[in-house]
Amino acid sequence: MTTQLRSPVGKPLTLAFIGCGNMGSSILSGLLDATRTQEGKIGHFIVSTKTASSASRLQQQYAADLFRVDIAHDSNLLAIREADIVLLACKPFLAKGILSAPGIAEALVGKLVISIMAGMTVGDIRGCIGGGDGEAGRVRIVRAMPNVAARVRRSMTIVEVPDGVGIGEEELEIVKWVFGVIGTVKILTPDLFDVGTMLVGAGMGVMTVPVEGLLDGCVVEGLRRGEALEMAAKMLEGMAALLREGKHPAVLRESISSPRGCTIQGVMTVERAGVRATFADAVIDGTRHLRGEK
Repeated sequence: MTTQLRSPVGKPLTLAFIGCGNMGSSILSGLLDATRTQEGKIGHFIVSTKTASSASRLQQQYAADLFRVDIAHDSNLLAIREADIVLLACKPFLAKGILSAPGIAEALVGKLVISIMAGMTVGDIRGCIGGGDGEAGRVRIVRAMPNVAARVRRSMTIVEVPDGVGIGEEELEIVKWVFGVIGTVKILTPDLFDVGTMLVGAGMGVMTVPVEGLLDGCVVEGLRRGEALEMAAKMLEGMAALLREGKHPAVLRESISSPRGCTIQGVMTVERAGVRATFADAVIDGTRHLRGEK
């Protein structure tokens, strides 16, 4: 049996951010930008930060939007009570202290909770909530993992909705909308969520290493780093567009590798260093870390 969101049909909902670091603020920025000129499903935002300094920084950052964003520190219970949807954007190691605090379990009952805490399963989150009379079991929890490109509305977000958690179609559409306005959304089964997290969330960080290597090489050969970065960014945009068309990386590589050309020379240098296997291992190691296996 599913429970509908409590706000009347057609009335914009309130979304509370519990924690708002780099990822949380990227999502908030994207949502504010997306709803600045047209009404969306969410019309009001509440942000509860861990420290007063974080709240002050965010108040300055979102000064133009404070008429629809309430920002305060150490206000988790109030934020959850006032919200229709709760976005858990805190660090995973802080979750137990936040979710087990007095009144939180009761306040979460009937709410839609979206977690972007890497490595924490729905079961882990329910365990943190605790509460009496089965409150944790009456909280509807969805896991999602966007990336920091949410800030420019280019995120790739994966969403996990386990069976038997009472998520209705209306609520799933809300989740898709939240992350759809800041990029692209893909639904994954629970067994694939960790590897998806490693790819779309951590993968961006991993890929900065080869990009920086390309820039270093350009600087050695005389290009200014800023110019090299500008060109590299456009090159990556073009490559991404070709990959989105379904072109396999190997086919793309072969299509631009001429006999005795510079491309094949560069490819051979990279292959001799075992870079392909290193990146595969990075995904495997990161995924196992999320599962608690490493």
